[in-house]
Amino acid sequence: MKTINGQRLKQMFLSGANNLYNHYPEIDQLNVFPVPDGDTGMNMNLTLTSGCKEINNLNDSGCAAIAKAFSGGLLMGARGNSGVITSQIFRGFSDAAAGKTSLNAKSLAACWSKGKEVAYKAVMTPVEGTILTVIREAAAGLEGSLKKETSVEESFDILLREAKLSLERTPDLLPILKEVGVVDSGGAGLCVVLEGMTSCAHGKFVNRASLSNEATPVTNVLSAYAGAKLSEDEEGYGYCTQFILRLGKAEDFKKPFIEKRFQNFLTTHGKSLVLARDEDIVKVHVHTLNPGIVLNYAQNYGEFVTVTIENMSEEHKNIQNGDLATDMNANIARQKAKKVGVKPVKKPDDPLADYALIAVSSGAGLDEMFRELGVSKIVGGGQTMNPATKDFVKAIDEVHAKNVFILPNNSNIVLAASQACEVVAAKTKDIVARVVPSKTIPQGIVSCMQFNPEETPSANYAAMKSALRTVKSGSITYAIKDTDIANVHITKGYYMGMKDDKTIVSCKKDKFAALYELIDSLVGKKSTMVSVMYGGDVKEEEANAVSEKFTASHPDVDLDIRNGGQPVYSFLVGVE
Repeated sequence: MKTINGQRLKQMFLSGANNLYNHYPEIDQLNVFPVPDGDTGMNMNLTLTSGCKEINNLNDSGCAAIAKAFSGGLLMGARGNSGVITSQIFRGFSDAAAGKTSLNAKSLAACWSKGKEVAYKAVMTPVEGTILTVIREAAAGLEGSLKKETSVEESFDILLREAKLSLERTPDLLPILKEVGVVDSGGAGLCVVLEGMTSCAHGKFVNRASLSNEATPVTNVLSAYAGAKLSEDEEGYGYCTQFILRLGKAEDFKKPFIEKRFQNFLTTHGKSLVLARDEDIVKVHVHTLNPGIVLNYAQNYGEFVTVTIENMSEEHKNIQNGDLATDMNANIARQKAKKVGVKPVKKPDDPLADYALIAVSSGAGLDEMFRELGVSKIVGGGQTMNPATKDFVKAIDEVHAKNVFILPNNSNIVLAASQACEVVAAKTKDIVARVVPSKTIPQGIVSCMQFNPEETPSANYAAMKSALRTVKSGSITYAIKDTDIANVHITKGYYMGMKDDKTIVSCKKDKFAALYELIDSLVGKKSTMVSVMYGGDVKEEEANAVSEKFTASHPDVDLDIRNGGQPVYSFLVGVE
């Protein structure tokens, strides 16, 4: 065919999104670092799903209207760096399609080129060997191969071919990809989307796979890397993931809860499932190798009341030693017993406050620390649960202030927060929202300490941003696979000590041994304070033992150790 109209473009977008939905766990498994944050596929899937909502029932025949609606949905639903960049690609596509009722091969090429241009502008420091490279080389390859007689189908064939070739080259541009034997996960996700769109161009629409225990065949894009996918029959007990979810409403951007579908997804990604619903509360227990995937999926339907993740190998050892197993009901009771002051929600017609701080956090203890430092609104999320652009837009609306400072506290959340600030700026001149680009929880805490309500917005922003450089951050988490990175051998199930730039310091069987080695690598001659926030898998008496050992080994450095309650990360460390 020589041209496509809006409805055909709509089907292509839906087909591409469906193909990604069917294969996003495979994308997640392409994570470079062996940490439980491989959520690129999930983030891109949720981003594309948000775009699909906007066009599902749209009957416009013009390409411009469909592209604009799809782009708008992606913008608000964008999660993580990969999701934000994807939304920018289709934003550029929409810009180039403006005013057009139909698209041919030449105009499609112009749309993808514009998508590349807008995506690169959205990233302050573009890195080659990523999704950006894939869209750039694919768009250039299409433009360079166009002929007068090129059909729409042929243009998609060329685009997909060039995207796959570019994806295969990503390890040559990013040595870390070659070292661990994977291609870029964001680039792979884009290729899967283009594969679905190309299939639709040839008359083969990709439907969403039913959520059952039957495995979805590996897509052609990822066939060479299928070995990266972990089997649920691998050694070890996995992670006992338990949570209570309070179901949300459509106006809170939450999906309608269908228990059977929810149950099928969890059984696909885990074992030993127990699910109970009481009105708007859902209680879940599941054993899974990928707690991040389960939690990300669940957050589509509501917000967490409590989350507990236990390494079952460690739990098994505890029971053998006569210790008590994790008691979820006791944990829930403790959470309810905590009395956290809740500020009244401001009404739209109330006068705007001068300032408000918004912070991303996950864990009751961390949340409380930020509230003590004057944070008005906590956006739930973190390493395995990246908030969407719309979550930040909603938070900015709720704090109802003239000047809003957002602390993402994670490098994969900075772009979504920045995009939210742009959305708000386009809506009103009364509110100025800025992102203080904190990439770790310790950075966010130190930055909050610099906020002074008596200072000007510019002075506050400069001081908070400057504070980020005064703290060195580190973390302890478990390895999800065996690999070798930068001469450090990683053993699945062991604990890794990582500096804030994801430099792996060590990998130890014991989490406390990993912590002490990490602290030693961070503390310098000028260090005066070490802050340690321990997670839900660390007991209070164990934390006290850490304090005693630290005092003995670093007598001239102060230690502040507190219960952060965060999942996934046993310890978060900040050194000033």
